[in-house]
Amino acid sequence: MAETNHTFLTQEAFDRLTADLERMSTVDRDEIVARIAQARDEGDLKENSGYHAARDQLGLLEAKIRDLKEMLKHAQIGEVPESSGVVEVGTVITATIAGDQSVFFIGSREIAAGSDYDAYSPESPLGQAIIGLKVGDSTSFTAPNGNQIQVSISKVETFVP
Repeated sequence: MAETNHTFLTQEAFDRLTADLERMSTVDRDEIVARIAQARDEGDLKENSGYHAARDQLGLLEAKIRDLKEMLKHAQIGEVPESSGVVEVGTVITATIAGDQSVFFIGSREIAAGSDYDAYSPESPLGQAIIGLKVGDSTSFTAPNGNQIQVSISKVETFVP
């Protein structure tokens, strides 16, 4: 049985993504289909780069629409948690990673969109390593390149969009 990936979204992020989906499914799709039709009317399709570019764009748009529909279908909607000093999904973390201080959001990039924070998935190596840690805790994790990276948590804050 396939495992379904549930993305945590705030109501604001869900509403924004729903509006994006509606725009992509109507206005954006219609514009590309019109460009395909116009390019088709120009004649020989084998050498018509405008036709092929528009078809490629339509394929990319359809893939985005499918992905977004799937995400929204399985989204878990809620509020970002009030910080209790523990790293959890929806919090802003200040940490020293491999000697450099970094401030980032743990959760989906869809929630952090429009903020100044980089977003790290709780399923990422960093996310998995720090979920549940408290201010002052340290750990290490294995990066995708195989390197061990030290991380120390210095602050956990409530995310304010």
